[in-house]
Amino acid sequence: MIDIDGVVADVRHRLHLIEGRPRRWDAFFASAVDDPPLPTGVALVRELAADHDVLWLTGRPERNRALTSAWLSEQGLPTEPLVMRRDRDFRPARLAKQDELRRLRGSREIAVVVDDDPAVVELLTADGFPVRLADWLPHSSTLHKAQETDGRT
Repeated sequence: MIDIDGVVADVRHRLHLIEGRPRRWDAFFASAVDDPPLPTGVALVRELAADHDVLWLTGRPERNRALTSAWLSEQGLPTEPLVMRRDRDFRPARLAKQDELRRLRGSREIAVVVDDDPAVVELLTADGFPVRLADWLPHSSTLHKAQETDGRT
């Protein structure tokens, strides 16, 4: 189970779109097509894909599926399965991801969850999931607020 933003995709160039008011969510997600790949995360996914099924678990909303799949494909990464946040689901990322992982662990063995959000990592670790913190990109307070307060990514 691999997150996308902050793990394989560098979102820093688009954070300014959600720092102030009004937050420009549509532009923020549309700009994801220009995310530079994060080499450490891409290498980790390729390493894991050699002997594991890779399943993407992202807080990006479902309406951005085509854009997200195209970006993953352009990076030479698997595009499916891709589990995305339901449109209009504004729960904190940690709770949305925990619910999805609890549902999935009934039918799959989860070898590792890779996420850049310390709040997600803390909650999932406490819930017994094997978790690795993606610490190769500093976690921004803007992204944390988007994930935990706004429930948007």
